[in-house]
Amino acid sequence: MLTQVRKRQTARLVLDFAKFGEAFMTFGKPDRRRQRVFLIVAILFACGPGWTQTPKGRPTTSTKSAAKPARPKLVVVIVVDQMRADYVDKFRGQWSGGLKRLVDEGAWFRAAAYPYAATETCVGHATISTGAFPMHHGMVANSWWDRDQQKMVTCTSDPSVNNTAYAGARTQGGDSAWRMLLPSYAEELKFQTGGATRVVTFSLKARAALTLAGHKADAATWWDSSTGAWVTSGPYRTMPFIEEFVKQHPVAADYGKTWSLSLPRSEYWYDEKAFGAGTVDGWGATFPFPLRGKEGATSPDEAFYQQWSTSPFADTYLTKLAETAVDSLGLGKSGGCDYLGISYSSTDYVGHTFGPRSWEIEDMLVGLDKDLGDLFGHLDQKVGQGNYVVALSADHGVAPIPSDMQKTGFDAGVVSLSELQGRLEKALEPFNFAKPVIARIAGNDVYLAQPIYGQLRHDPAAMKALLDGALATPGVAEVFRAEELADGFETLSEARTAAELSYFASRSGDLFVLQKPYWLTDGSATGKKTYTGTGHGTPYYYDQRVPILFMGYGIQHGEYFERVTPLDIAPTLGALTGITLAVHDGRVLSEGLQKRAAK
Repeated sequence: MLTQVRKRQTARLVLDFAKFGEAFMTFGKPDRRRQRVFLIVAILFACGPGWTQTPKGRPTTSTKSAAKPARPKLVVVIVVDQMRADYVDKFRGQWSGGLKRLVDEGAWFRAAAYPYAATETCVGHATISTGAFPMHHGMVANSWWDRDQQKMVTCTSDPSVNNTAYAGARTQGGDSAWRMLLPSYAEELKFQTGGATRVVTFSLKARAALTLAGHKADAATWWDSSTGAWVTSGPYRTMPFIEEFVKQHPVAADYGKTWSLSLPRSEYWYDEKAFGAGTVDGWGATFPFPLRGKEGATSPDEAFYQQWSTSPFADTYLTKLAETAVDSLGLGKSGGCDYLGISYSSTDYVGHTFGPRSWEIEDMLVGLDKDLGDLFGHLDQKVGQGNYVVALSADHGVAPIPSDMQKTGFDAGVVSLSELQGRLEKALEPFNFAKPVIARIAGNDVYLAQPIYGQLRHDPAAMKALLDGALATPGVAEVFRAEELADGFETLSEARTAAELSYFASRSGDLFVLQKPYWLTDGSATGKKTYTGTGHGTPYYYDQRVPILFMGYGIQHGEYFERVTPLDIAPTLGALTGITLAVHDGRVLSEGLQKRAAK
């Protein structure tokens, strides 16, 4: 894997989409990390006004009599947030719908894993969408410390746009994919095919819907959990069919329903109550789970919206919304190749709370299997079986609950980031640096106050004291400095290579502090005495390993055991649709494609 990863490292390509004006590109000088310079070719075809769409849009350019190359009528990208690859191995015997169909009819890549350290939602979706490493697409975390503004920013926060809620609901802020420094596969598909393509994405999370769509789309829609509103923003427009659907099917209609077990109790793998699991406000510790908000509530409240998003009802809603998009826009019937992206977020909320060894995550997948079965059946009817291609993966995996892991006798726990900060501040006290020394700790990234880190680089004794302070924190395994991650020093350390692939100088921390395996990080102000639930975000295999499944047009059924990554999804879809990506960090999974007969 190390050799494969290093061969993919390239000179950094920077695209500025901040103002959504004319895109331009510049090549930075190759640093020592790019010792093998990769020639990047971006072939951009002229097109008409490609972003002007109506629900029944047709090609805006004139057509020629020459035959066009065969390609699918619809590309469907599905991301199941926090779906570990071993869920397919463990639970597929319980499935009878869409997940089962993907395994039985599709190409199943059983050794797929992210090669980088920042296994988070925004990073994973951007990687799937662009086919590039975080060090190239720039989405290095769900949020990071902005050194210029001296505050945390989310990966999709955009001060130049305003969010708009459907059905007269309220929302706030502004979100877009402007911080993503490369175009998405969906954008390239629309641009390079002359504008006939419609791009539509849905998720509960803005950072999922927006990164799958790219910088512009016909519809990118997400959910505001604080108000229960479905939301979009300026670059993505509002669509009449979404307005109508949300009015006719409000989330509040699920108030009073109950999430009950889908299978006989004897068919579940683990203990009924997951050891070390957290709780959801208004719920007990075990099934069934009523969607009635806080105790005593008589109408939807914020607790109800949390319950709804942590249940199969949210997955079903997204599926019905996607089916409505297919019908209302005539996806797959535009004369081009349309794109539908769906990210199912509820598995992440359930996984964080109940962990991977729980009845709750098992039951969520049973429900998702049914929903995907309904979706694929709908596509068979409306687009035609064999006329669309599906790619399913996940943005990251998840760690076992630390206290559950401790039962095995293995070392597991939680690194207190407040304790880590205290140790770092104390370590530098003898050197009389201005306080505070630490500007922010965000996950594994430590940002020092400016210009302290530059001074430390010229003070070996102070730097050693700082690193020793970090390594003395319980649960810390390794510490990497920014200059180490930037210079591409040849190393056999998988962890360091993974951190390098996640490093983007202006957004990443001055130090990358890696916890031990099966340890999490806790960013609360004082550190929790007891920690429930679990997390992700490390270069360990339980966070990196995810499923990759393709099905439909051009796909060769089978099980494949080559080591692959989700970076390979976009290039593979590009090969099926004749699209060239800006950066080719991934590869075409040719072993899973049907071979065309020579003419």
